[in-house]
Amino acid sequence: MVLKLVDEAGLEPNEDERKWDHMGALITDAALQPRTRYTTTVRPRARRVYDEWPDARTTAGFRARLDSEDLPTYLRWRSSSPKITKIYDLVSVMEDLGIDTVDELSARFREPVQEQETRRALRCVKHVGPKTLDYIAILTGSNKHIAVDQHIAAFVRGAGSRVKSYDQVAAVVRAAAAELSCSPGALDAAIWNYMSAQSGR
Repeated sequence: MVLKLVDEAGLEPNEDERKWDHMGALITDAALQPRTRYTTTVRPRARRVYDEWPDARTTAGFRARLDSEDLPTYLRWRSSSPKITKIYDLVSVMEDLGIDTVDELSARFREPVQEQETRRALRCVKHVGPKTLDYIAILTGSNKHIAVDQHIAAFVRGAGSRVKSYDQVAAVVRAAAAELSCSPGALDAAIWNYMSAQSGR
């Protein structure tokens, strides 16, 4: 059913990485993205961190910026927003885990035991669930993870799949990707881009 809708929608999965090589931009992107317009709100702010704070490429450098700058003012974001708190908390977990670069974080998502350790630690941050964890993995360059959001779930259910849970939706996408001989991440990106365009997000 999903394969039919993929064909009807003209989706062409490609293996381009969705990756930041900058911890400050990655954490900003991951913290701001839930239920927020990505192209007009999230990405421009993450891109600004990337462009204007080259020293924040590492966790240590980003921490130094957080200690010296007014982040809500810089991002033009409400200071009381839980997403601002989430940025600080994600940095703290990265520090606790000894993760200073995107490459170090990426390596953890490639090794099963370290991935589980990393996910457990990051889950301790308020408002971080399975989708954000998978999204962080994607932002390190992983093409094996699927971040099931409303777009992915709507596409799968729109194809007629009677699935409800996060893991069930992800499993359907993985199975379809295997049939298409592409990575789960490539199909995830193709579906998300298509659904985002349909909804204007």
